[in-house]
Amino acid sequence: MAQYLLAIDQGTTSSRAIVFSAQGLPVARAQQEFKQYFPKDGWVEHDGEEIWLTTLKVCREAIEQSGLNPADIAAIGITNQRETTLVWDAVTGTPIHPAIVWQDRRTADYCASLKAAGHEADVANRTGLLIDPYFSATKLRWVLENVPGARERAERGELRFGTVDCFLLWRLTGGKVHRTDATNASRTLLFNIHSQQWDAELLRLFDIPVSLLPEVLDCAAEFGDTDAALLGASIPVRGMAGDQQAALIGQACFQPGMVKSTYGTGCFMIQNTGEQPVVSRNRLLTTVGYRLNGKVSYAVEGSIFVAGAAVQWLRDGIKLISHARDTEALAEQTGDACGVYLVPAFTGLGAPYWDPRARGAIFGLTRDTGIKEIVTAGLQSVCYQTRDLLEAMAQDGAAAPSALRVDGGMVENNWVMQFLSDILGVPVERPEVTETTALGVAYLAGLQAGLYRDLDEVASHWHRQQRFAPRMADEHRKKLYDGWLDAVKRVRSGA
Repeated sequence: MAQYLLAIDQGTTSSRAIVFSAQGLPVARAQQEFKQYFPKDGWVEHDGEEIWLTTLKVCREAIEQSGLNPADIAAIGITNQRETTLVWDAVTGTPIHPAIVWQDRRTADYCASLKAAGHEADVANRTGLLIDPYFSATKLRWVLENVPGARERAERGELRFGTVDCFLLWRLTGGKVHRTDATNASRTLLFNIHSQQWDAELLRLFDIPVSLLPEVLDCAAEFGDTDAALLGASIPVRGMAGDQQAALIGQACFQPGMVKSTYGTGCFMIQNTGEQPVVSRNRLLTTVGYRLNGKVSYAVEGSIFVAGAAVQWLRDGIKLISHARDTEALAEQTGDACGVYLVPAFTGLGAPYWDPRARGAIFGLTRDTGIKEIVTAGLQSVCYQTRDLLEAMAQDGAAAPSALRVDGGMVENNWVMQFLSDILGVPVERPEVTETTALGVAYLAGLQAGLYRDLDEVASHWHRQQRFAPRMADEHRKKLYDGWLDAVKRVRSGA
């Protein structure tokens, strides 16, 4: 029996593929960055063909590096940047417009009009989400309204919509399969998280033809089989989840109350709430954590739009550093009380503020402020935003977690992890395998392929690599965080 799993992790700035053993250990990996497009203020786009080609390339490279035959791969799991919207030709698979990325704010005015018309409460009751440009429905409507002939073609059944997972599955299966999973569906503003169906009322509200939409399956399911010509053999696709839910699974947060926080392009904190959806009073999102064997486990989520993207901006945008790894040494030289606050609201603010018109700023500059202080402030901004989310969860009645499980590229930075623990006042646990997004869908694929009996067996593979305990005095913690709250207030569009 094949004992290896291939995880496709299609992210916001790069496409990755990792081959895992059945024990959940990475055997080989490949990664390729792709171009980001910013055609107007607040607009963010990707080239759908580039997403596909980089994904195919890294899959081939990872399999080759592993030294395995394609037949040794028991199954594929796909995880993806969520909410990013693609519409493609139902025959050729060619996108009719660049992918509109989750960070994109072009539909802010339309969202404001829906809220002004009183629709947000009903939408939230059905989807667990807020009306915001972040989610897919308004992006999809924009494509239909602004690409010549798109609406007419959609009405005739000539087009398909999907988030990135769905688009990749369509391509991997040679156009034979148009499916997604419940976690990705739950991020579109079109899916009823209670009935677990596309919602007819929401389709009417956003004016979306149902023929565009994919079939929705469990996270571990028979999604389809790849075209043998692509990877050297036909490999079954058996797992699928949006990146943050995949990380929840990869971190083995299977018990209600467990919390994980992922630090990639953005930062996303998710708390498992069990079989019942919990409605936040503090503008957090109620979402599908995962769905297995038809049974839903719900979660509450806080979404931060800019985390690792702040470091990328420091490197590529204003060129203060050459490599992301340089930030740790600079922060160690600076310390935690540099007096500078960087609010990275480059595409607005996410939870708990949900202010699409906020814009980034740096506060506290003096004549002796230099590169290391600004870089340190960029790192601290990620931790402060995490504190915002934890505070919102606490105000919703959640008990403080005994520990926060973290993952993503930024968690390799020991300075950031210690400051995170300090500013939260909560221990932070970094796992041995930090690629938990990819690992989560590998586990899902392995569950469906029979490599694992159940979630308890999956959880047995989680191991802690390092624990960071808080050591900051309460008074100092409060002073630093109060400064952050003041900085955020200054960039808010309504302030």
